[in-house]
Amino acid sequence: MLRIGILGDIGSGKSFVAKKFGFPVFNADNEVSKIYQKDKKIYHKLKKILPNYVHSFPINKIEITNAILANEHNLKKIIKVVHLEIRKKLKKFLKKNKNKKIVILDVPLLLENKINEKKDILIFVKSKRDIVLKKLKKRKNFNQKLLKKFKKIQLPLDYKKKIANYIIENDFLKNSVNKDVKKILKLIL
Repeated sequence: MLRIGILGDIGSGKSFVAKKFGFPVFNADNEVSKIYQKDKKIYHKLKKILPNYVHSFPINKIEITNAILANEHNLKKIIKVVHLEIRKKLKKFLKKNKNKKIVILDVPLLLENKINEKKDILIFVKSKRDIVLKKLKKRKNFNQKLLKKFKKIQLPLDYKKKIANYIIENDFLKNSVNKDVKKILKLIL
């Protein structure tokens, strides 16, 4: 099984690109949302470490946002709790899809949390900053301060681009992304 890790900036279209490959995708952001909605165990852990912020189940993302904005260390605490669960879910996903030719890992902190393996194929999604910012600002829960906190914990984009095996220019048009994806699949299969 080939593992393809999708790298890129926040809002660069990693999930959009990941889906274009047509293989099973592990989307960590979706998994985090499910955890916040359904996992009482995680709720209790977060409530214990962030008693002033986490009050309701399902976990309210605004409470998480407030905790992160209030104190830089809270983000690290949240990541510690949530990423353990994400790793378990990733293991199940990989086991379930072990007979697939390719799986796509759409995990924002893939490198930072050392989830990638040496033999993974890394694809960097490159997008124009102004387009990305415009798209991010349209998101329902967009928060500039929160964006800066997340960027702080990420490895530099130049580093990610340098270690990537391939780069996809995402102009947010389906045809150009589809062409790049087809080229990459032809090269790796």
